[in-house]
Amino acid sequence: MATLLHLKIRRELEEKIQRGDLPPGARLPTEAELQSQYGVSRATAQRALNELANAGLVVRRRRHGTFVADVRQQINLLNFAAPGAAEKGVPGRHQVVSQRIVRAGDAVVEIPGVDPDAAVVELVRVKLDLQERPRTLERHAILFSVAPNLLDEDLADFVSLRYFAAKKIPLGPLRVYLEPVVLGTREAELLESEAGVPAMQRRRETRTEDGTVIEAVVTVVRPGSAQFFVELPPPAL
Repeated sequence: MATLLHLKIRRELEEKIQRGDLPPGARLPTEAELQSQYGVSRATAQRALNELANAGLVVRRRRHGTFVADVRQQINLLNFAAPGAAEKGVPGRHQVVSQRIVRAGDAVVEIPGVDPDAAVVELVRVKLDLQERPRTLERHAILFSVAPNLLDEDLADFVSLRYFAAKKIPLGPLRVYLEPVVLGTREAELLESEAGVPAMQRRRETRTEDGTVIEAVVTVVRPGSAQFFVELPPPAL
């Protein structure tokens, strides 16, 4: 019974955090308050709060209380703009939304300079965090001629630059665009956000050595899930 009660307390508090009823920095009920509210032992209340802390949702401060953590991802804009130099991404998994071969003119992402009738492989994925909440929406369009067997790959773990390297496709410089966008209805649905809300978008174009664009990838970060920063060396005075 104690196990069921501690899960009930944890789930109810977690739901309040995810809905925004308890925003970052908000103070959670104390162990004594949870004991009174749910009619449980101190050990059960303590276990519920400790599990929330272990999941990274709250921070427990001795003699001060338990507070909702700021779970926004910290993103270095320099790495975000240069994904080849970025470290391994945040923990979580990719959920494949769709995968298909279509005309370039019908793909969800435009590949500059490509004939609209050319075949492209289209891949749409959502990156989920450890709490299974969407962090980013990724839309890929890759020329079928350079990746004819792409749909046979494990698309949940697919990394296009690694794929091109394995296929020994000589690449030229990448071009990356960062821009603010407004979420459309479908984007908002996949990111569990609201249509019309501003978001940060990265568009990457992958080129071969002769300048031909063979891939375009658009990544949209869920609003409110990340803080962007640039780290600079100390000023020389």
